[in-house]
Amino acid sequence: MQFSTSQTSLHSNEEAAKEITNFLNENHWESLIESSKLRNKLNPDVVQSVLQHSHVNDPKRLLGFFNWTSTQLGIPPNLHSFSYLAMMLCNSRLFGAASGVIDRMIATRRSSYQILESFLMCYRERNVSGGVVFEMLIDGYRKIGFLDDAAIVFFGVVKDGGSVPGLLCCNSILNDLLRANKLKLFWKVYDVMLEAKVTPDVYTYTSLINAHFRAGNVKAAQRVLFEMEEKGCCPSLVTYNVVIGGLCRVGAIDEAFELKESMIHKGLVPDCFTYSLMVDGFCKNKRLEDAKLLLKKMYDLKLNPNEVVYTTLINGFMKQGNLQEAFRLKNEMVTFGIKLNLFTYNALIGGICKAGEIEKAKGLMTEMLRLGINPDTQTYNSLIEGCYRENNMAKAYELLVDMKKRNLSPTAYTCNVIINGLCRCSDLEGACRVFEEMIACGLKPNNFVYTTLVQAHLRQNRFEEAINILKGMTGKGVLPDVFCYNSLISGLCKAKKMEDARNCLVEMTVNGLKPNLYTYGAFIREYTKTGNMQAADRYFQEMLNCGIAPNDIIYTTLIDGHCKEGNVKEAFSTFRCMLGRGILPDLKTYSVLIHGLSRCGKIHEALEVFSELQDKGLVPDVITYSSLISGFCKQGFIKEAFQLHEKMCESGITPNIVTYNALIDGLCKSGELERARELFDGIFAKGLTPTVVTYTTIIDGYCKSGNLTEAFQLVNEMPSRGVTPDNFVYCTLVDGCCRDGNMEKALSLFLEMVQKGLASTSSFNALLNGLCKSQKIFEANKLLEDMADKHITPNHVTYTILIDYHCKAGTMKDAEHLLVEMQKRVLKPNFRTYTSLLHGYAGIGKRSEMFALFDEMVERGVEPDGVIYSMMVDAYLKEGNMMKTIKLVDEMFLRGLVLNQNVYTSLANSLCKEEEFYKVLKLLDEMGDKEIKLSHATCCILISSVYEAGNIDKATRFLESMIKFGWVADSTVMMDLVKQDQNDANSENA
Repeated sequence: MQFSTSQTSLHSNEEAAKEITNFLNENHWESLIESSKLRNKLNPDVVQSVLQHSHVNDPKRLLGFFNWTSTQLGIPPNLHSFSYLAMMLCNSRLFGAASGVIDRMIATRRSSYQILESFLMCYRERNVSGGVVFEMLIDGYRKIGFLDDAAIVFFGVVKDGGSVPGLLCCNSILNDLLRANKLKLFWKVYDVMLEAKVTPDVYTYTSLINAHFRAGNVKAAQRVLFEMEEKGCCPSLVTYNVVIGGLCRVGAIDEAFELKESMIHKGLVPDCFTYSLMVDGFCKNKRLEDAKLLLKKMYDLKLNPNEVVYTTLINGFMKQGNLQEAFRLKNEMVTFGIKLNLFTYNALIGGICKAGEIEKAKGLMTEMLRLGINPDTQTYNSLIEGCYRENNMAKAYELLVDMKKRNLSPTAYTCNVIINGLCRCSDLEGACRVFEEMIACGLKPNNFVYTTLVQAHLRQNRFEEAINILKGMTGKGVLPDVFCYNSLISGLCKAKKMEDARNCLVEMTVNGLKPNLYTYGAFIREYTKTGNMQAADRYFQEMLNCGIAPNDIIYTTLIDGHCKEGNVKEAFSTFRCMLGRGILPDLKTYSVLIHGLSRCGKIHEALEVFSELQDKGLVPDVITYSSLISGFCKQGFIKEAFQLHEKMCESGITPNIVTYNALIDGLCKSGELERARELFDGIFAKGLTPTVVTYTTIIDGYCKSGNLTEAFQLVNEMPSRGVTPDNFVYCTLVDGCCRDGNMEKALSLFLEMVQKGLASTSSFNALLNGLCKSQKIFEANKLLEDMADKHITPNHVTYTILIDYHCKAGTMKDAEHLLVEMQKRVLKPNFRTYTSLLHGYAGIGKRSEMFALFDEMVERGVEPDGVIYSMMVDAYLKEGNMMKTIKLVDEMFLRGLVLNQNVYTSLANSLCKEEEFYKVLKLLDEMGDKEIKLSHATCCILISSVYEAGNIDKATRFLESMIKFGWVADSTVMMDLVKQDQNDANSENA
């Protein structure tokens, strides 16, 4: 039933189409259709049938019927109706009308695939020449910028339509794809074009050359130029201009110039555009004199340069900073009647703003306004940036307001410049205000703006806000980059907020950003500065594990840190590691290592590094020489220091005040005060000014030599020389007065320091030490109580001074009380503290307290010296503990320390006693059975002490035990050990 209904409908439509066709052959067809019953039968299928089977000879009438049905009756045509009509119009060469139909067809928003399929069906059915209609369809899409659809039609026609679009159509679509930078689609169209046997012409080749330059394939572009000539297609002037322009853009200006010359030989005359390209190329390559020669050449060839050529030259000279030549060219333009435009003025204003001549720039703006040339955003950006460079942010803000009055919207760049300027002027509130306005105007701040704000907040110690700015970036659609994170991490590290910095590093990696050298450098630098080399090394290792190669700066930082901590071994290890990675140390690295070694007293090692530095072809500077000179002076090698000073001067390197400070210090410490004063007085003649360090050094020399009169004269001279006495000068004077026993003057100086706000723990300790040495313990204790009132915090030196006094006085209870108080303040006792306490306990015979204190000292990592070891050996001898005695002696010799002569004698006497001898012999057997090995040096001293006391039999028994346990060789004879011990003693004495 359905089938018969469909057939009936189809038959009805065909009958209606035939009747309408008959009416269309009449001039008054519209009235005939309207007056008949056919109007009610009109539908899209009827319209299609009329157009499909039409025997109407007038295509224009069919177009009128098509328009009438769609506009008057509101009947929407189907795609096939468009296709049949467009083809008929094309066959009748009514291309304008056909183009209009195709445009309407495209406007239906049906897919390009559907439209193409409709045309192809009609084309096959009618078996007509459809090439033109397909080209018109491609052009229809191309004109409205639907290049992907144009390409779809192009591919479909070539593949399925059996019709190939013409060369003009191909060139048009290639040209449009090139302009839209759709290079992938460009090459696809070109390949299909070649497959369809369409022969390229000069326009095609020119587009190809342009595409290769766009993709950065310079060689390929040049190859196309030569190939087209080989194929008999002569390049045009436009082709050569494209190649010349491409070569100029990539900096191949000489090749471009050669090509220009070759085109002349081929009969092509370069035009004004050719020369303007060359001028631009020379300017961008900073060959401005060559660009000027081209300008002259243009005049010689009667090619009148335009404002573009002049503006290019003016911009080039402005970028080079040659304002005079830029303005000469401006005047030349006026002389030759060439009008300056907005771009010319922007080039001039931008250049002079960068040169800092902001008033002249404002004068140019007034001039351009007088000529009727309105400034644009770039004009204002240049002026605002000029004000920013002069730190005149008030004027910059005025320009921003004026810019808005002219209905010119500030760009993101404008706001960036103002925010950066306000941040540099420390106007953070103003910067934040502009930032908020920027967002309100719909401008999106970039990473640079956020980083600027982060850095500004860090400079003002507003760390939480800086962190929040970075966290808020993601919400604003801006992902923080590595530079932004590095800025925040660096600022937090400088503020010693290491945990916050670490959190930023973790967040950075979570967000998929890779930390770089500068990220880890911030951590390494700060930990090194604070002396936490363990943490610095940890971050260094983490950096290596991330595959980040350290540079010379990182290695130099680590070497400097290890040297400052006195860890010369690790400093050298880092230096060798640096060399092993192929990173060549520069002068700074060598200087840092030399300075560290010199400061640690490793002068010979420092000299070796100094020689290596010179062998590498590096020239030592004043810092390198000064470090070595300081090292020599600290070791008391004054002669060598002055020899190096002489060599330094001969090498053309002028010593600075640091050099002379080191020499003066060396002379003072060696007691050569007259030479030191002579050198000090000669500083002014060398064009140098003494610093507070220079004065402190010479004053300290006079104080230690007891010449306080001269010391105070120098202090009184300091203000007239423009040098203000500081805490170190006063400390030196206080210490000098204490040494001289003038406690009244020392106290007076200290109170003067307190009034001037110069009092420090070191000056307090100097006075405290003086009082203790003067036996004024009451005043010393009172001074300790007053420390808190004067806002001075005692340190471990303070307590050690008082503990030392009480230990020497035998008042050990007071010393113990001070030790407890010291530990409550989390102050660690040092070597001197323990030494004083051990001497104190030894003086009153409290050996058990000595043993406990010694164990605590060793446990806390404080290394005993030979004096303390000797003291402890003596205590254990008196206690009768031979096991501990021998163990300590053995430990001593393993550390290269020397036993005190008196203790040595006591040990020998103990060993010679019959009772003690057998105890020791039994002890040696026990030690051997427990596989405790005595050192060779201990064996020598045990044998020698007994032998020299005349007990050869006992010495023989000792030797037998030592051979038995393998402590000495089987071939060892007694005299070998005795002589060895004597040689060691002589060596140590020497």
